[in-house]
Amino acid sequence: MAALIDGKAMANAMAERTAADVAAFAAVRGFVPGLAVVLVGNDPASEVYVRRKVSQCRRVGIASMEHRLDDSISETELLALVAALNTDPRVHGILVQLPLPPQIDAGRVLDAIDPGKDVDGFHPVNVGRLSTGTGGLVPCTPLGCMMLLDSVIDEYRGLNAVVVGKSNIVGKPVAMLLLERECTVTVTHIATRDLAEVVRTADILVVAAGAPRLVRGDWVKPGAVVIDVGITRVTEPEGTVRLVGDVAFDELGHAHAATPVPGGVGPMTIACLLANTVRAAEAAGRHG
Repeated sequence: MAALIDGKAMANAMAERTAADVAAFAAVRGFVPGLAVVLVGNDPASEVYVRRKVSQCRRVGIASMEHRLDDSISETELLALVAALNTDPRVHGILVQLPLPPQIDAGRVLDAIDPGKDVDGFHPVNVGRLSTGTGGLVPCTPLGCMMLLDSVIDEYRGLNAVVVGKSNIVGKPVAMLLLERECTVTVTHIATRDLAEVVRTADILVVAAGAPRLVRGDWVKPGAVVIDVGITRVTEPEGTVRLVGDVAFDELGHAHAATPVPGGVGPMTIACLLANTVRAAEAAGRHG
């Protein structure tokens, strides 16, 4: 079986480092970094994510400010809240939980966040900085994917990397990060012809398609490293519910290493969010 890349253990270690960074920041500045989390409506999955993020903020000492809004809120009202958070000196990071209700243009809301407080790394300014290798806040899930890869790969140069999924949240940014490491990167998606054959060329495989068990074991090259970003709740024929990834993990005996679902990428996403919040606070201190 492929070696397990334990995202939970890595995230725990990262949280300890972040807690130390928060303490050091507070010792110098006299206050702790602050993260504002905005949740519109009561989507069950979003509720779980926000609860985990708030809990982890408390764990590392970051001040968490929750803004829970009714799903009938107007786009104008939400934009006014974002504008207020942009100018609030207690807030160093702003996270607007997606998805948003249909009356709100998510792109317009994300674009309204101060790029320096955009700890999700979704603002066009941060996207541009990532694509040109000029800094900025890196999206949390792609950043976590790279840290997981770093734990098992010493030299990236010349490796073939295949990304399954072309989203702005994972697929495109993780492809840019792999290019930075001088991999040869292929980005695939649902319309890619002969997808299995393309995947078989991968030394590094990152799958973020949102399609449970899409990638089968015989798609994976022997010795490949597999990062499974997907997570879907499925109901088995006997009625039990379980979480599964986009890769058939039980078929990866010939891979070098792989992330499990759950316990792989998910914990690292939140750990990177907290680290980004501290980084944003430090940058604000330098520029303030």
